[in-house]
Amino acid sequence: MTDPTAAQRQWYEKTLRYAEAVNTFVAKGLSVGWDSAGAEPREPKYKEELPHFMEALRDANRETPHRDIKSEWPPSHAALYPLLEKNGLSIPALCVLPDGDILARIGATYEDGKVVRIQGDAITEVQGVQHFGRCPGRRYFAVATAAGVDIHDGWRGPRVITCPWPNGDEGVPVDFDMQAQAAPPAPSQLLPFPDGQRVLLVASSGIFVLDQEGATRLLPTEEQMREHFQWVRDEGGKDGDFSPSLSMEHAAISPDGKLIALGAQDGEHYVLDEQLNLIAQVEPHGEYPHHAVFSADGRSVAFNACHLYNGATIAVPVAMLADWQSDYYDNADGSTVIEPSARVYASISRGDEFILGDAYGYLRAVSREGEPRWQHFIGSTISALDLSADGRTLVASTCAGFVSIIDLDAGRQPYQIGNGEHFEQRRWLFWKDEATPLAW
Repeated sequence: MTDPTAAQRQWYEKTLRYAEAVNTFVAKGLSVGWDSAGAEPREPKYKEELPHFMEALRDANRETPHRDIKSEWPPSHAALYPLLEKNGLSIPALCVLPDGDILARIGATYEDGKVVRIQGDAITEVQGVQHFGRCPGRRYFAVATAAGVDIHDGWRGPRVITCPWPNGDEGVPVDFDMQAQAAPPAPSQLLPFPDGQRVLLVASSGIFVLDQEGATRLLPTEEQMREHFQWVRDEGGKDGDFSPSLSMEHAAISPDGKLIALGAQDGEHYVLDEQLNLIAQVEPHGEYPHHAVFSADGRSVAFNACHLYNGATIAVPVAMLADWQSDYYDNADGSTVIEPSARVYASISRGDEFILGDAYGYLRAVSREGEPRWQHFIGSTISALDLSADGRTLVASTCAGFVSIIDLDAGRQPYQIGNGEHFEQRRWLFWKDEATPLAW
C-alpha cells in the first residue's frame, strides 16, 4: 500500500502530466486537424492514491477555515471515477446572489431534493424551498410552494404575486378525457419575467406561462396533443393515458422579457412574443431540440439540438426571426453554427460570447459569430451555470454533485485541462455517502 506522502506526490505528478498531455493534444488538433493530432492521451489510474486523497480532503474540511489542498492534490475528474456512480447527485439549478452567496438545488428536478445556500465555508439548507428560479434582469425570484409559484422582489424579499399551478388540462383537446393531475408538476425550470408579474414554468407535463389568473400552455401544442392522443387511442382504446408529456423540455426568456425561446425533443425550436404569439419556428441543426439561450444583449438567440451525447448549436439574429425560414440541418442565411459538436445542458452569456456547458464536462465559450474563445474542463455533464453580477465569477454544477466556483480571466493553473485563462477557486462535492459537503 502506497504511503500518504508518496500517494500525494504521485497524484500531483499524474494530474499535471495528464493535463499537459491533453492540452498539447487539443492545441495540435485545433491547429492541424484531429486526423493529424496523433493518439488521444490515456487517462491515468489513481487506485492507490484515491483513498489517501479522500482522507486528506475530509481532514481539510474538518479545519476552520477549510484548508485548501489544491496545491497538493490538484483537481482530477478521472481520479474520482470509481466513486461517482454511487455518490453523484444532480445539481440542476444555480444562482449567484448579489452578496456572492450561491443557491443550489441538490437532487434531480424529478425527485425530492433540497436547496442550499453556500456562504464561504458554510452550507445551510434553505428550509421549505424545493425549486427556485431568477428572472433575466436578476431582480425577481420564483419559489415553488404548495399553492403555486411565488414571485419575490429579491431573494427572500417581499412577495409580489402568487401564480397558481396549472390544472394540467390547459389546452387539451376537448374530445379527450385527460387523467386528473395528482400533484403540481416538478419544475425543470422556473423563469420569472423581468416585470415580476408572470413566470415561465418548464416541466415534463408541459411548458406554461403562469400569472395570477391561471396558466397558459405553450407546449405541447393542441395540435401536437391531438395527434399523440389519437395515436394512444388507436393503440390502447378509450382507456389510454391522455396525459400531455415532454422530453428534453427547455426554455429561455430574452433579457427584455419580450421573447420566449422554447422547445422539446419532438418538434422544432419555437420563439413566441410577449403576448405568446408564435413568431418563428427554427428547424434544428440536429435531431432533437435540447437547449436555448439568448445573448446578454438580446440581439441573438442560440439553439442547441442533440443526437446521443453530441449536437450542434446555431445562433440566429433576433431581428431576423419574424421572417425566418429554414429546414432541418439547414445553413440558412443569417444563422451561424457557433458550436458543431456539443450536446448543451446549460449556458450563460457574457458580453459577446456564449458559454456552453456540455455532456462531457466542458465549458465552451464561443462568440455569436462562431469564433471559439476558450474551453475549460470540469468533468461530468454540466447541469447548470450562473454568473456573478460583475461577470467575474462563473459557477457551474454537474450531474456528479460538483459545484465549481471559477474566477474568470484570473490565470490558468498547470493542472487545469483547457485553454481558458480561468482559475477554479473551489469545487464543492455534494455526495451521497459523505456526512457533509466537501470543499476541494
